[in-house]
Amino acid sequence: MIEEVRKIFESEAKAVLNIPVTDNYQAACDMIHEAVHVNGGKVVASGMGKAGQIALNIATTFSATGTPAVFLHPSDAQHGDLGVIQKKDILLLISNSGKTLEIIELCDLVKNLGYNTRIIVITGNTDSELGHRAEVTISTGHPPEVCPLGLTPTTSTTVMTTIGDALVVLMMKRIGYTAADYAKRHHGGYLGIKSRHAALNGK
Repeated sequence: MIEEVRKIFESEAKAVLNIPVTDNYQAACDMIHEAVHVNGGKVVASGMGKAGQIALNIATTFSATGTPAVFLHPSDAQHGDLGVIQKKDILLLISNSGKTLEIIELCDLVKNLGYNTRIIVITGNTDSELGHRAEVTISTGHPPEVCPLGLTPTTSTTVMTTIGDALVVLMMKRIGYTAADYAKRHHGGYLGIKSRHAALNGK
C-alpha cells in the first residue's frame, strides 16, 4: 500500500509539472485586473460538480486576497441567481471536458443579459465549444485521472486547483497585496493573528 500511495503522489506531481505554461496566464491576469481593480467589477467563478467545488475554492481565495469574487452555481443561475452578475464582471469558468452543458448554457444566459462579459476558461479540452467561447483559455494539460476507473475527477481537480492558485498569487503580486491588507479581511483564527503580526513587522 505504501508503494501504491507513492505512485499516486508521483502521478499527481507529474500532472502538475506538465501543466502548459503559456502567455494566457498573463492575459487572464490582465483581464481580471481590468475588470475588478480598474472597472470595479468582480470575478464570477462557476463550474459543475467537482469542477464547481474548485471554482468555489478559487473564488473564496481571490476574495481573501483582495480580488472580489463569488461562486455561481450554473444550475442556480437558471433559477434567479444569474442576477448576481453585473455589467462589469468577468466570468471564470471551469470544465474538464469543455463540454459541460450547464456551463455552456450559462454563457448563453449571460449573453442574454446584454452584457459584453469577458470569459476565461480552465479546461482539459481547449478545442471544445467552451474553449472556443472563451477570450482566454487555460489548459490543464488533460492528465489521466489516478482513479483506477479513469473516471472520478482526481488528478484533473488537482491541476485545476494549482492553476487557480497561480492566478491568485499572480494577482496578489499585481496589486501589491500585503499582510496588512490580508489582516483586514481575515480577522479570526490563526491566520488572522499571523497576518496581523506580519503587518506589525512591515511584511
